[in-house]
Parts: sequence; structure tokens; C-alpha cells
Amino acid sequence: MRLNSITPDRPENRRIAFTLAEVVISLAIVATVFGGILVAYTQAAKRAEWSGYSLAAQALAIQQLEQARCAQWDPSMNPYKNDFTNIWLLSSNYPVSPPLYTYKGCTWTNLDLPTTGTNYVRATNLVTIRMLNFNGVSTPNVQFQMIKVETSWPFVWGGKTNIFTNTICTYVAPDNRDPLTL
Repeated sequence: MRLNSITPDRPENRRIAFTLAEVVISLAIVATVFGGILVAYTQAAKRAEWSGYSLAAQALAIQQLEQARCAQWDPSMNPYKNDFTNIWLLSSNYPVSPPLYTYKGCTWTNLDLPTTGTNYVRATNLVTIRMLNFNGVSTPNVQFQMIKVETSWPFVWGGKTNIFTNTICTYVAPDNRDPLTL
């Protein structure tokens, strides 16, 4: 008397089940795909965080650049004294190689990022303002200023802190306005 109608010696019964090798290989494939999804998700989150830091640093560089652009520069009053020297910089402004002056200095502040507690991210602005002459094209020579801001900021990637730098540069022409009419 048979209790089970399915017997292991029949060929059609062997085609219905999975072998141990097939089960192990399918679990390995599922684990690999799931692990890839987790790694991709964490990499995307880290890249998004880096982009946020980079955009905050760029905004800080633009803010410093706009501060320099707002300064009055009128070489008709006194060609070597202008409001660029009054920009608040931590290190002292110093002229290099007169009569074409270069003013250098730095500032630092926290990046404009969401924070909790004391996890502020500090960035440093290195500011260079250089007077340039455009010679040989017009009479008299045309003077203009080059303003360059380099913002350096730290970012932890792979367990080590890397320093990244955003740089922005522009040229400005003199105001040529009488300060008494402002």
C-alpha cells in the first residue's frame, strides 16, 4: 500500500523541484543585486551632500565677490586709493609691485548648510584684487581690476578629509563718478 502517490523514481517529478545549486546561485544573485542597490543609494546620498557643500561654497565666493564689486573705484580722484582697500579681510591688505597694486587677504565663515549642534563646516575665502592696464589699444591706457575669490572647504570622503576649492573671477571697470554727487 502506497501512502504517497508521487514517487521519486518518476522523471516528471524531478523536473518540478529546484536543486541546491540553483537555490544557492539565485540567493547569490539576489544578494548581489540588493547589495548594489544599497551601495548606489549611499553613493548617491554622499554625492548629493558633496553638491550641497559645493553650492554653499560657491554662494560664499559670490557673496565675497559682490562685496568687492560694490566697492567704489575712481582712479580720477586718486588712482592708488580706492574702497577695495576697505574690504574687511582678516589678513592685512598689502600692495605688491606699485604702481599696479595687488591686494590680498582672506576671510572665513561657516557654510550655509543645515546644522545641528556644533557640526558647522568652515570655509576660507582667499581674495585677490589686482589692478591691470590694457595698454596699446586706447589713449590714455585703460585701467581695470581683476577680482578673484577662492573658497576652500573640507569634505570627508572615504574616511579622510579632502579640501576642495571653488574659484570665481571677474573684471571691473572704474566708476569714474564724482564722490561728491553720490
